[in-house]
Amino acid sequence: MLRRYPDTGEPLTCEPLTQGLLNHGYRVSTTRGSYFLKHHLDDSTGDRATIVRQHRATQRLQSLGVPVAPPVEDTEGGTVTEIGGRRYALHPWVDGLHRAGAQLTVAQSVRLGALLGAVHTGLAQVMEAGAEAGAGCASPDPADTFALIDELLAAARGRRPRDSFDELAEHRLLERRTLLDRHAGDRPPPPGIPATGWVHGDFHPLNVLYRGADPVAILDWDRLGVQPRAEEAVRAAAIFFVRPAGELELTKVRAYARAYRQAAGAGAAELAAAVHRVWWERLNDFWILRWRYCLNDRRADPQFPAVSALAVWWTREYDAVREAFTG
Repeated sequence: MLRRYPDTGEPLTCEPLTQGLLNHGYRVSTTRGSYFLKHHLDDSTGDRATIVRQHRATQRLQSLGVPVAPPVEDTEGGTVTEIGGRRYALHPWVDGLHRAGAQLTVAQSVRLGALLGAVHTGLAQVMEAGAEAGAGCASPDPADTFALIDELLAAARGRRPRDSFDELAEHRLLERRTLLDRHAGDRPPPPGIPATGWVHGDFHPLNVLYRGADPVAILDWDRLGVQPRAEEAVRAAAIFFVRPAGELELTKVRAYARAYRQAAGAGAAELAAAVHRVWWERLNDFWILRWRYCLNDRRADPQFPAVSALAVWWTREYDAVREAFTG
């Protein structure tokens, strides 16, 4: 691999990294420094053209001052290396720490919202025009969700030996079925023509590196795509600012959202519509339970208590959450 990147020096060590759910990563140390080697595994984002598009986007965003870590170019100016049918990319190693919302001050929450706004406005400048047409998707159908709940309930009840996770899953599934039955009439209408644009697609604490109080790199652009922009802002806040008990830190959400609206030029009505759509999305979403019971993949299990509680709390505090994003 490194023979294609002679300026990086001779390899010394290659250590696998444990974080990341979709792809594999390694820290490579050489005689000239450290690098992040990414093995692109995800079928939906791992083809060469998609990876190259991600790389070009980060190169252009860097020229606008957005903190990113574009890939290292090989001797021919390429950024994707294919060996044995597997695709890799080499990035400079960026020292830093991940910070969840509980570790951010209100002022840093403002900075985070402004950063995401800069990402969206920057992508609007550097990505090809005209891709926004037709973006957005229909909201989940509660009939499909009810069927999924029945399937997951059977799996949770049939697990042997059962543990505390299975008991919590059963409780949350029954609770969610009641909430969905009560709010089935609140399903958002078809999106029509939302304010769409290019978005990062996976903006959360593990994809933002901090050095001290400042964000120094936005990582993992695998989900770069065209979506309603404000929905990414709401989804990110629901990850950054969720407490372990499933409540959002609304003071920080408000500061973050105001900064995002100003930086992205997004209006309160756009954010209100996004809040409603993401709330409905969360009410119908059971991806962690699908991983556990359908794929036998438990890597996301630790996220379930807070994520499942958030949907319930958000439903109860709907007006307060909307005001935090729009006020």
